[in-house]
Amino acid sequence: MNRFPRVHGLRNGYDPEQVDALILRIEATLGRGALEGPPVTADDIRMSRFDIRLGGYHEVAVDFALEAFVIAIETRGVEREEPAPGPAVKVKAEDDDAPTLPGLGESESVAETMTAAWLESQAARVERVSFRPGRLGSGYNEDEVDGFLDRVVATLRGTTDRPLSADEIRTATFSTVMFKPGYSVSQVDAFLTEIATVLDGRSAPHESEGQRV
Repeated sequence: MNRFPRVHGLRNGYDPEQVDALILRIEATLGRGALEGPPVTADDIRMSRFDIRLGGYHEVAVDFALEAFVIAIETRGVEREEPAPGPAVKVKAEDDDAPTLPGLGESESVAETMTAAWLESQAARVERVSFRPGRLGSGYNEDEVDGFLDRVVATLRGTTDRPLSADEIRTATFSTVMFKPGYSVSQVDAFLTEIATVLDGRSAPHESEGQRV
């Protein structure tokens, strides 16, 4: 069972077994399974460390998922509150419904929050990307590429009425300039292909084979 996307090629990522074991404990703490041992705290998640394995889980995907779980744990209030003397104080029971995260309605799940965090991380990545100059005095028109990347960011953030599809990103074309500044053709094409895969699997980082974190 793959809960998160794996790194591509001969790269290292987080040990899947260790990550899955922690996620199972977090789910149980949130009332989605049998809890063995003490509940997981937000600090436990923040302090978690994983071994590195070839072809392991994508680190960014896991990190953003864990950040969302920190919010869920802190919002849920796993530990019961001690009632104070005087007027009755409401105690948060451990069998409450799924947590309502700040800014989200009760129907929206932690999984949806992780998806939003993942897509936002990719949008920020597009905003930060820089390309080397084209070789031999030629390359893609920088203004055209920059304008297209703005549309990609808006698509990832859901702030456009005309979102791009993965195929549109993958097959985008730009004018080629000669003897003036331009972006490396191969680097731009490779980056857009990678971003297209993000849209192909919009459910990342939490979706697995028929099961969500």
